[in-house]
Amino acid sequence: MPLFAANRYKGKLIVVEGIDGSGKSTQISLLSQWLRSKGIAVAFSEWNSSPLVRETTRRGKKKEMFTPSTFSLIHATDFADRLERYIVPLMKAGAVVCADRYAYTAFGRDVVRGVSRSWVRNLYRFAVRPNVAFYFRVPLDVALGRILGGRDAIKYYEAGMDLGLSRDIEESFRIFQGRIIDEYEAMIPEMGFHVIDATGSIEDQQEQMRQIVIAEFGESLATGVLHVKESGNAETGASILR
Repeated sequence: MPLFAANRYKGKLIVVEGIDGSGKSTQISLLSQWLRSKGIAVAFSEWNSSPLVRETTRRGKKKEMFTPSTFSLIHATDFADRLERYIVPLMKAGAVVCADRYAYTAFGRDVVRGVSRSWVRNLYRFAVRPNVAFYFRVPLDVALGRILGGRDAIKYYEAGMDLGLSRDIEESFRIFQGRIIDEYEAMIPEMGFHVIDATGSIEDQQEQMRQIVIAEFGESLATGVLHVKESGNAETGASILR
């Protein structure tokens, strides 16, 4: 039985995955901008952003009260709400949805927290299969350096401090995220990830993504998805595939 439901909609779903600090958020943002510049209707969705559970999640994290199972279930609720109310309707309309994290994030994080691998995968079986899924591979020290260079501190759950791996938050981050990397690496052949070397330049990574999207979607990127006019002038299909 397939893990996810096939995407039978006019629109497309592009997903990026990777550990914190991999640069995936920057790259999916750049890809979204590029697609929009071609006149394509693009929507964006990110992990843990549903209004339905956002406040509950915020309070739970602040009080450090989540168990691995409740963490898994609240994220699945968030995901289901976004899929039903936002992602699927937009794909039905023909838009390209770019998602910063998808069910694969749960497959990595929840399993590392001790939740059953088969249980988590069954929990997300209702999800729509992405048309393209990118995995950004990055060394732990590089990811940690990026995080610390962009803000004051590592977050409690980001470092897996709830698991008691180490009293030192940086060491806990390395252990926790390292285990998540192992889960992602094991998923590559099963899930068909397009692996991007996240240590390359931003420009090189973005070019790789664009070429993969063009190769995977072909003419459907020019004529199959929803296009919008900007300033009275929409991009032609031919220019998208150049």
